[in-house]
Amino acid sequence: MSFFWKGQHHNMTDQGRTVEPPQTDDSAASVFDATRFKIIAIGVIAALAGLMSGLDIGVVAGALDLIGKEYHASTLALEWVVSSMMAGAAAGALGAGWLSHHLGRKRSLILGAAVFVVGTIGCAMGWSIPSIIVFRVIMGIAVGISAFTAPLYLSEIASEESRGAMVSTYQLMVTVGIFVAFLSDTYFSYSGNWRWMFGVAGIPAVLFLIGVLFLPYSPRWLIMQGRHREAREILMDLRNDPLEAAREIRAIREQLETKQEGFKLFRTNSNFRRSVALGIMLQAMQQFAGINIVMYYAPNILAAAHFDAHAQMWCTAIIGLVNMLATFVAVGFVDRWGRKPILYAGFAVMAVGMAVLALLLQGGMTTQSSQIAAVFLLMIFCAGFAMSAGPLMWVLCAEIQPLGGRDFGIAMSTFTNWMTNLLVGVSFLSLMKAIGTGGTFWLFAGLNAFFLLLTILFVPETKGMSLNVIEKRLMQGVKLRKLGR
Repeated sequence: MSFFWKGQHHNMTDQGRTVEPPQTDDSAASVFDATRFKIIAIGVIAALAGLMSGLDIGVVAGALDLIGKEYHASTLALEWVVSSMMAGAAAGALGAGWLSHHLGRKRSLILGAAVFVVGTIGCAMGWSIPSIIVFRVIMGIAVGISAFTAPLYLSEIASEESRGAMVSTYQLMVTVGIFVAFLSDTYFSYSGNWRWMFGVAGIPAVLFLIGVLFLPYSPRWLIMQGRHREAREILMDLRNDPLEAAREIRAIREQLETKQEGFKLFRTNSNFRRSVALGIMLQAMQQFAGINIVMYYAPNILAAAHFDAHAQMWCTAIIGLVNMLATFVAVGFVDRWGRKPILYAGFAVMAVGMAVLALLLQGGMTTQSSQIAAVFLLMIFCAGFAMSAGPLMWVLCAEIQPLGGRDFGIAMSTFTNWMTNLLVGVSFLSLMKAIGTGGTFWLFAGLNAFFLLLTILFVPETKGMSLNVIEKRLMQGVKLRKLGR
């Protein structure tokens, strides 16, 4: 099954020549609108993987204390309820490279969607802490597969001009999912029904499974499989200019002269090791920036600021809303402003927000104005992340890996994302107990300042660059920060 890709018919040879009659302005505009609609539809459906990931990330913030009370769980057990999903996601990310290469991007998304359904329903029916942890691992496997495959798929469907915005759509949907989960958590917190907090995520999981069946295959993957005619038909419907589609097909064929031998390339090619190392660094920067201490533990942080239970949930939902809205900045401007300027702004905002919040928490949060300031600073921090490191690390990781090791490189960076996510999730409550809430936030403020420096030194500006050009510059030994413009 696929989208209505046969809606336009172009007579085109392998060399890119067309024999179409000239189009009138009205018909050209109609073709442009239809193409745009298809691109948007693909982006939204594929990015529903991000929505499911966001729901699974956000739901635990509201459910955690309720689960702890029902099963009398220890701090360590609760940390593993949170972090077990990341362990599953790390495993899913490792396997996603193989799945994506052999089954294809589309089929991998279908598999991920089916696993989402199983994990979501299982968590809602959990009968003990161990059972919840097991189904959280299953949910994590789905998240790991989707976090690898969806940005990869979107980067291969999108044109060079829209690639940044398309891949950023995945992270936008993650933030939408987190916000929806926070709203759902707030609603069910009044009844204390944590099972429904998990259960409602089953509805979009089923919709995602149905929707992904209608996606087209990745043209790049089809060419890798020797299915050139199908790839040409899909690209013809996704590009306004037949010559542009022909050029893209030729570029992909040139790249495919290098076989997918990721681990072998990693062992033998130092330039590829550089791109893998950069992808690992980018994902570690994203997670150690501290966003998931807010996403997983916002109610706990707000409790430290002396908010009551329902105020904790409503403030958490507001923070989720800001996180979602700020992502539109990245989607709207990543292909205009570039990757690095947005990252500079984001890390600076996060460092300052964490530092000021640390000062407030060390002061004891004894007044209502200091409580309001704490919520405001959490919103500022989330806005800084959502407009920068949240979506852009996925964009960059999809852009910097050469085709010969593309699946391996992205799998390694995605695995790093979830392992560092696991480390943050499993240690945060214990860290707060060990060095205090204020000391913990000082730590994350310092990390964000350090990441700003790393961005200056190593991160390339890839705005408007073709994947082919980025790869050639990488393999020529050009410095990482100079791979792009």
